[in-house]
Amino acid sequence: MEPISRRELVSRLRQSGFDGPLSGGRHQFMSRGALKVRIPNPHGSGMIGGALLREILRQAGIRLEDWRKG
Repeated sequence: MEPISRRELVSRLRQSGFDGPLSGGRHQFMSRGALKVRIPNPHGSGMIGGALLREILRQAGIRLEDWRKG
């Protein structure tokens, strides 16, 4: 899975019905109903690697096939 920018992650999660990012503790999060998904803080290049992206999608309940369809 290709790395993705934090900005693109937020945009795509919004398209999937999530609100945010919202402030919370050490990390921001996005929510859809009672579901909350932490998103990484922007660091350096702001890119999110494939392994972390897969974990975020798993927590968000988004299948890889659906994510790739865009």
